[in-house]
Amino acid sequence: MLVATDIRKNYGKLPVLKGVSLEVEKGSIVAIVGASGAGKSTLLHIVSSLDTPDAGEVKINGKNLFAQSPRELAEFRNKNLGFVFQFHNLLPEFSAVENVMIPGLIGKVDEKKVRNRAMELLTSLNLEARVDHKPSELSGGEQQRVAVARALVNSPVLIFADEPSGNLDSKNASELHQLFFQLRKDFGQTFVIVTHNQEFATMADRKVEIKDGVIVS
Repeated sequence: MLVATDIRKNYGKLPVLKGVSLEVEKGSIVAIVGASGAGKSTLLHIVSSLDTPDAGEVKINGKNLFAQSPRELAEFRNKNLGFVFQFHNLLPEFSAVENVMIPGLIGKVDEKKVRNRAMELLTSLNLEARVDHKPSELSGGEQQRVAVARALVNSPVLIFADEPSGNLDSKNASELHQLFFQLRKDFGQTFVIVTHNQEFATMADRKVEIKDGVIVS
């Protein structure tokens, strides 16, 4: 599903990625681990199209991400990719269901259809009683589940997560990790997740370790 080939990235004169290649199979959960500064998040941002490499190629379902125009890439990202970050990045003035709807509305999906989809997802994540609450009225675990629903609303083929449990206590972190496996079971989602959580990394189908800008295992 995802093939990244010889990805290189420098920040100024500092080489962060030194020729990284990665393949991710459909329906798998891949954990990317490594020390702070190893290049984990940089790799995730490049393979998910949020950043561009200095050299190398990324294909998702055969589509060369960086051979597209910026507009084509934005449309591809909206329709095919979902994102969950360490900080939920929910818009504070909108309710949970409105936050979940945003990617669908950006993608010009019919408002009634995207609202129904958002409600379906929030219900499946046990948030049906919280759909009209704003982020400030939700717990940390609830906020992150809303962010997961938002990532799923356009039925993406691939979900990227950058330290999604890094801001949660151990109980909520464990529940979030179990949720990813449940979503894979229910919807066949593919996940690429950067994490410091070794317990979750061990549970994943595959653990990829980055050290000093290269994959070591």
